[in-house]
Amino acid sequence: MNEDLSLKPVDDGTVRRRITQQLTNHIVSGGFSPGQKLTEQQLAASLQVSRGPLREAVRELAELGLLISVPYRGLFVRSISRQDLEELYSLRTRLESFAFELLWDLRTPEALDDLRRRHVALNRTIEEGADSLRAIEEELYLHNWCFELCGHNLLRRTWEGMRPHVNFYFSLHQKAHDRKGPLRASHDVYVRLACGDDLAAMLDHLKDHMRQGLARTIEELSSDLPVT
Repeated sequence: MNEDLSLKPVDDGTVRRRITQQLTNHIVSGGFSPGQKLTEQQLAASLQVSRGPLREAVRELAELGLLISVPYRGLFVRSISRQDLEELYSLRTRLESFAFELLWDLRTPEALDDLRRRHVALNRTIEEGADSLRAIEEELYLHNWCFELCGHNLLRRTWEGMRPHVNFYFSLHQKAHDRKGPLRASHDVYVRLACGDDLAAMLDHLKDHMRQGLARTIEELSSDLPVT
């Protein structure tokens, strides 16, 4: 007998996208536990979908870093340790700060308008408050801006390589803060400073924002985080 995973059946339409969205929402909301083993049979039965689109959705979530496929062992919801979080926060802070140092004199009115448009799109998603996957995508798209503009190809590739880890962090961060998207106020300040004239204030904001986010995430998830 298949284990009941409490997932809603997926309607006809854009099946893969619907599967991806529902699985992501289930992971972000804590419906799956970090490290939980999943099977195609369980997922297909619970979602009432065929294996083809399910495998495509699983592949996409593996690329996002939310699921881990281990050869000969199976499919697992990704887990993360306190050390993983600390390393991710520290590296992301350094990368994003370096990107802002490089781009500061490269900003143009067009580039700043692009950042503001990304901010508007993120705020719209936050206000709708119903799609965790879209919120993660929009938040990443906002933060991509500095790496796209900085003109440092290796830095940008390094950021792109760690994006799956950032995706998973965002899902944990949302769980820790008990919401389906980021906090709007923090990005209001981020964009205002990014469009301003004070680089030092921008860098200080990045460090404070990352440090506070790390402390809050570790505090809220401490019972679920292994020490190493």
